[in-house]
Amino acid sequence: MTKSPRYDRIAFVASAGTEAQAAFTQLTAAYGNCDPDKADVVVALGGDGLMLQTLHQNMRTGKPIYGMHRGTVGFLMNEYSTHDLRARLEAAHESVIHPLLMRATDVHGVVHLHHAINEVALFRQTNQAARFRILIDEHERMSELSADGIMVATPAGSTAYNLSAQGPILPINAALLALTPISAFRPRRWRGALLPNRAYVVIEVLEGDKRPVAAAADHDEVRDVRRVEVLSDRTISMRMLFDPGHSLEERILREQFGH
Repeated sequence: MTKSPRYDRIAFVASAGTEAQAAFTQLTAAYGNCDPDKADVVVALGGDGLMLQTLHQNMRTGKPIYGMHRGTVGFLMNEYSTHDLRARLEAAHESVIHPLLMRATDVHGVVHLHHAINEVALFRQTNQAARFRILIDEHERMSELSADGIMVATPAGSTAYNLSAQGPILPINAALLALTPISAFRPRRWRGALLPNRAYVVIEVLEGDKRPVAAAADHDEVRDVRRVEVLSDRTISMRMLFDPGHSLEERILREQFGH
């Protein structure tokens, strides 16, 4: 008996861009388009923004996600081709990532829960620098940081906003999180810290009435926060598929050498 391929039923999603929509039309005509709930795999056509959106939408389904670059930034995407897609999916390597869980308490005491695949970031809402107190595993590590903001980044997100803020690039399989300041004013020379990925991070906002702060878990933003708790949510595992030689591990390694 012939073995059925693992990825026979494909669901395609695409960003609104012209290239992505043209690719969607071409691929659905060639391979059909299964309902995402019944699909074996979801193929995302666009850039990294669409990939993050697709990962969020499928966070609890366990379905593998395979991206093809038809957008602007394509760090998380494979090269675009219409040729023998099912064979590419069968040959792809899988990377498993876990999101961050943000628990943000605002000025009214309301608690907001959001997940982040790249980073949880806090940043000033006005022209005044924000002030933060940092606790790791319920121990105070910094009594006061004055900065434009601060973030907790995953290995998958370490090449995004974190890298722009001069944070470290983390190998995808590293059991680490990056705690990175955004334009630190005091202590001026503090560049951040590497934390175990099981760390419980608490960031308290000091003088929040005078120096208001917003918090964002990827694209989900909460204004006027007073306390933000961050930890890796090990109950959720997301599966990303990459072509051989272009795994997320390899991409992150290449990025460290300027490629």
